[in-house]
Amino acid sequence: MAKYGEGDKRWIVEDRPDGANVHNWHWAETDCLEWSRNLLSKLLANLSIFDGEGNIFIKTKKLEKLDGEAYVNIRKGKIIPGYELNLSLSWEGEAKDSDGKSLLKVDGSVEIPYISDENADEDPEIKFTVRDDGPIGKRLKEAMIAKGKEVILEKVRSYVQSMAKGGPAKEELEAKKVAPKGQAPAKKEAAGSSPAVVEKKEKKKSKEGFKTITLTEKFSCRATNMFEILMDENRWKGFTQSNARISKEVGGEFSIFDGSVTGTNVELQEGKLIVQKWRFGSWPDGIVSTVRLTLDEPEDGLTIVKLTQTDIPEEDRYGNATVVENTERGWRDLIFHKIRAVFGFGI
Repeated sequence: MAKYGEGDKRWIVEDRPDGANVHNWHWAETDCLEWSRNLLSKLLANLSIFDGEGNIFIKTKKLEKLDGEAYVNIRKGKIIPGYELNLSLSWEGEAKDSDGKSLLKVDGSVEIPYISDENADEDPEIKFTVRDDGPIGKRLKEAMIAKGKEVILEKVRSYVQSMAKGGPAKEELEAKKVAPKGQAPAKKEAAGSSPAVVEKKEKKKSKEGFKTITLTEKFSCRATNMFEILMDENRWKGFTQSNARISKEVGGEFSIFDGSVTGTNVELQEGKLIVQKWRFGSWPDGIVSTVRLTLDEPEDGLTIVKLTQTDIPEEDRYGNATVVENTERGWRDLIFHKIRAVFGFGI
């Protein structure tokens, strides 16, 4: 989880005291570090790796250390896990001869320096050490790596899956989904829906896996000022503190947030309308969303910006289901709020 200003492609922003519910975003955060420590200890401690095969006995002992952070956000009924952990696990091994006599007993450690939601689709690096560098000690270490690595990775995957399901916040989420007793399901109440409503539902089915976000923001400025800010690469660099390259021509290309977002201009009406094709580099290949920004100036010095972004994939190429939330948050915190802060267009 990169910090603000490090070019994170998922638009993670800086910590703010009001960030838990900014602009009615309605999200709840649950600290999962102690829960993670307990679960990983349960998953990884006292695992039998070798139990006499080849006269070798190897087992894990206990979780010695777990540092970092872990939390789960629940926003609008969706689970957004976040974790960045490193752990140390102890193990012990013994080699015996054909008569069952012990040849050597050793202690060792397993280090996993980086377990992160950012790399949830990848197995983490694992480092094995042993406190005896002799021939038998090396043999026990090699045996631990050969068989123990996959066993440990399987347990780490179980932890990752548990976090993806909500960790300790899962029960809270499920409770919110249960309708109060006596309340008729929404689908039954809508049995008499008009053909227009039915048609809308069918349209949603055809776009399964994609979402639309809409935002409305007010600024104390002229619409032409806002149009220029959104289409000028130097101003973008100023309020985002990141590299930008923006064409002001229809059909021209743009690249913003250090290349994290790229696209082309579809329609431009100065002071009124911006339509662009947008995609993040982390999205699956071939997926492009459409951004439509309308600028309305109902009175001098007041501009209303209406954003609609369609065809946003629910998951990125790595299977992270936080694309929609991070995209909406990025528009609010890294674009609109920053424009207010830098140019003083407050409302």
